[in-house]
Amino acid sequence: MNRFEGKVAIVTGSATGIGYGISKRLAKDGANLVMVDMDANMIEQSASEIAVRTKEVEILIGDVSETQTAQEAVNKAINKWGQIDILINNAGIGGINGNIWELDVAEMDRVYRTNLRGVFSFCHEVIPHMLEKDYGRIVNIASIAGKEGNPRMVPYSSTKAAVIGLTKSIGKELAGTGILANCITPAVVQTRILEQFTPEQVQYMVDRIPVGRTGEIAEIAALVAWLASDECSFSTGAVFDISGGRATY
Repeated sequence: MNRFEGKVAIVTGSATGIGYGISKRLAKDGANLVMVDMDANMIEQSASEIAVRTKEVEILIGDVSETQTAQEAVNKAINKWGQIDILINNAGIGGINGNIWELDVAEMDRVYRTNLRGVFSFCHEVIPHMLEKDYGRIVNIASIAGKEGNPRMVPYSSTKAAVIGLTKSIGKELAGTGILANCITPAVVQTRILEQFTPEQVQYMVDRIPVGRTGEIAEIAALVAWLASDECSFSTGAVFDISGGRATY
């Protein structure tokens, strides 16, 4: 299926894990990609694997917490293809586990800059180009922690909650245009981000999933691919759970 034939997508945090899975799925369905990540070795390897089998791929080695990274990603897409059709804000960090009184403000700032400021920056830079064409699909990767709040994960939970709020806001701002903005709230998925958490914290998250297992990257990628496609036409500013039954609202 080539539902993204002729489309250009920017995917952040795309060297490994969910971002890499999303990139593979979009490319398989015909999209050209700008893959953004701060891991130079992994992003080059991942992009090479995708380019061998599918479409054209550009890479950008950069930190999404820095505004120039978003600007450079946009420039790459526009200079190469003249358009940006899809934005997937996937890059995120878990932060240090600890009670709020055990963490300092610097840790909150660190997580905020990647998890929320980065999403803001990419939306800020990409949306004007989408408005020129009156077309676009934005998918932000939030978390079930942003809806429920995980203990000993205040920076992560609160910034992911903010991503949900940001998505709802821009969905309303763009309503009536050809641009749709939605987010997903996965429960725990087996990726490298879990290395930032203690085993006890991971077990806490898994125990709360009624289905009794972690999510799979391919499952996340399939939902994102639909939200990024023309098949998604009447949802914007919405939150899509993919949590194995954990979500309560």
